[in-house]
Amino acid sequence: MTANKNIISWIPNFITSLNIFSGMLATIFAIDGQLGWAGLFICVAAVFDFLDGFSARLLKAYSQMGKELDSLADVISFGIAPGAILFTLLEYALFGINRPIQEITASWGQWLVLSAAALIPIFSALRLAKFNIDTTQAKNFTGLPTPANAILWASFGLMLEYREYIDLIKLVFTTKNLLIIAFITSFLLISGIPMFSLKFSNYSIKGNWYRYLFLMASTVLLLLLKVYAIPIIITLYIASSFIFYLIKYDLE
Repeated sequence: MTANKNIISWIPNFITSLNIFSGMLATIFAIDGQLGWAGLFICVAAVFDFLDGFSARLLKAYSQMGKELDSLADVISFGIAPGAILFTLLEYALFGINRPIQEITASWGQWLVLSAAALIPIFSALRLAKFNIDTTQAKNFTGLPTPANAILWASFGLMLEYREYIDLIKLVFTTKNLLIIAFITSFLLISGIPMFSLKFSNYSIKGNWYRYLFLMASTVLLLLLKVYAIPIIITLYIASSFIFYLIKYDLE
């Protein structure tokens, strides 16, 4: 009985390890210039991130080790991996090509631009550390959740794979725009803006109307625009949370 209990208690940690593995693959693909695969594996990591928490609640297999392992996994999958995507996107924007780092010929200014990719893992780590010591984020979040930010950057990689709107891609993925997005999202990660969670404590419409509305709008956008809908969905999530913050709406 005790042996079975010990095995069950390790199931969430095993799923978290799959999150780490997916994040590692995403990072390798991003560095290699395969941004579509990198974006895909970040999304896979997000699924494992959901499943480890879900399994821990279902099996009542909570542990301090599991909590710490989950944060370390998120630094890799939702910090380092999207940072690698940004680095490669900046390479394409600056030089039009992805090269091994030792073969990059750049001015000190260009190296400074490329180093901005470190903003994502640094601020993601700060966000996760802040989350671990904040007891007020049980139902909703303070600041942009790291998975949401990572999925945003993952969508940029996926957009390069599905080039349905190539003119839009050329317009958005400039050095200036990438840096602006990186600075804004890094600030949002550690901001004090309350952002709603998609966790349902009950399924009543009264207490969850904005969650249902957001999920319906997201579904419609995904059906219409596919991967191109993801940046719009993340922007909608941030904007609606900010509006609730301004009008002081009590997020349940």
